[in-house]
Amino acid sequence: MSVTKFEHPLNEKTRIYLRVESLLNTLTSSSSFEIRDHHLLFFRSLFDLLEIFDQIQLKSELAKDLEKQRLTYKSWLNIEGVNQEMLGKILNDIDLVHSSLLSAERFGHSLKEDRFLSTIRQRFNLPGGACCFDLPALHHWLHSSVDEKQADVQRWLGSLEPLKDALSLWLKLTRETGQFRNQQANNGFFQSDAEEANILRLNIPLHYGAYPMISGHKNRFAIKFLDFRTGQAVNQDITFELAVCS
Repeated sequence: MSVTKFEHPLNEKTRIYLRVESLLNTLTSSSSFEIRDHHLLFFRSLFDLLEIFDQIQLKSELAKDLEKQRLTYKSWLNIEGVNQEMLGKILNDIDLVHSSLLSAERFGHSLKEDRFLSTIRQRFNLPGGACCFDLPALHHWLHSSVDEKQADVQRWLGSLEPLKDALSLWLKLTRETGQFRNQQANNGFFQSDAEEANILRLNIPLHYGAYPMISGHKNRFAIKFLDFRTGQAVNQDITFELAVCS
């Protein structure tokens, strides 16, 4: 059965984390420039990240959240029934990523200091502003050798590796706290309590032709299903899978 997968954050910080994850994935997938105009996707994603770095102290917030996870897992040491080998590996992964994160530069610092990126960043905010007459420096860069371009790309992405590793681990461990369970939205509506939750994950059968509108916070949430074609509330029962991740 075909399903549509959805994720929804239940607090603002997790919302930012998921946005950053999406931008980092886009950077990686577009960084080869194998397809025409991939560079537009790459640089727009990079500059969106810099905007986020200006809005939140992402490094310190992520370090605190990893430390919370470390303390939680550490409390399970020597507990009967807990796989101690796996637990030890998780704690080691957290320690390595956390240490690398703390020693890293402030996110985006070297990117903001890069002369070429600073030259083209402002014009990318203009509709159609990436044309060669608006950004001759970019036009020149695009015609440099593949090796030169890839050296620049790897340098830019390399400065984001501590962020990528730390965020990937935090999200992985967070997602793994929730188990998918079958739920039913009566007349297209479902609500439930949550305990200090961060993310909702949903698997919705495609044949319903519906998508979820989710509201709530870390302790309570509601899901209303809307018909994709009409945008109106669904009035039928919908069975779906839900995982609540803390």
